[in-house]
Amino acid sequence: MNSKTIANGILRALGILLGVFLLCYFLNAVQSVIVYIIIAGVLSLIARPIILLLRNKLKFPNTLAVIFTMFLMLSFLTGLILMFIPLIAEQGQSLSLLEVDKLQENIQEIFNQITAYFSSRGIDVLGKLKNIDILAQFKEIPDFLNAVLATVGSLSVGLFSVLFISFFFMKDSQLLKNGVMTIIPNGKEGRFSKSLETINELLSRYFIGLLLQITILFVLYTIILLIFGIDNAIVIAFLCALLNLIPYVGPMIGAVIMFVLSMTSNIDQDFQNDILPTTIYVMIGYFIAQLIDNFASQPIIFSKTTKSHPLEIFLTIIIGGLLFGIVGMITAVPLYTALKVILKEFLSDNKIVKSITKDI
Repeated sequence: MNSKTIANGILRALGILLGVFLLCYFLNAVQSVIVYIIIAGVLSLIARPIILLLRNKLKFPNTLAVIFTMFLMLSFLTGLILMFIPLIAEQGQSLSLLEVDKLQENIQEIFNQITAYFSSRGIDVLGKLKNIDILAQFKEIPDFLNAVLATVGSLSVGLFSVLFISFFFMKDSQLLKNGVMTIIPNGKEGRFSKSLETINELLSRYFIGLLLQITILFVLYTIILLIFGIDNAIVIAFLCALLNLIPYVGPMIGAVIMFVLSMTSNIDQDFQNDILPTTIYVMIGYFIAQLIDNFASQPIIFSKTTKSHPLEIFLTIIIGGLLFGIVGMITAVPLYTALKVILKEFLSDNKIVKSITKDI
């Protein structure tokens, strides 16, 4: 091996490293666009069954079917936003600068009742909370709201971008597929095209399964909150159900939200006789709903939609969370499903692949 060969090898390695660096830099620079494309792709998969129904059963023209589907999705999004207005308005009234003193008095009263409740049983754990200025940070809420308003412009651009990309993904179902096929090696296009069709079908069923799961939880939470007379029950139930999109972590966050809002809903009542019992009953109902979801809804829905064993799904989500955090937990099942389809197409003779893809 002469020096010229070594030099060429070094230059080639440096070129590869430079190319990888530039690619990573480019992907980082356009990460928002990548996110828009991913969101648009997910929306197009969710909308696919509706478009097929309108186009095949009701004989809608393709473009009209897409426009009508997008109108339905936008109406649904608008309805969600309108649902949260009463809750936001109520909380905004409590947290506005003109109501800080009143809110502080109410919360201080709850702390006093909590302290009296535990003190009557010989427990002084909360005694030090009496003099804590809990709401010192509430004075900074206007600055926080200003920061939120400053992001409205970028969110508007993001929403428009997602809708624009989604329209063409829905209108031309082959658009995303053709983009992926451009990077597939020659001779593999047919097999990969077949894999993409299967992936589209499975992921569409998976996302519809997610919507069904959220709907079931929403109904259960709503019933629980209405039984105990919690204000804004529908909004709270939907928010807590929506958090279940984040596996394992979302339900814990939802439990905290439901606990806090259940207490504040009865903030002017007696702690020992009203607030504490009601909150306990609501949380018992919440955990019963979670048990139903974890041991009935999820295994049935996900195993049917992704054709994976519940244990596979559990391990996949855990591994995704360990590797990439919450984002990994959310995307683990769709990515694993896509990987299984590709492995079955290209490594169908492998014993392990046969075992995990036998139901696909």
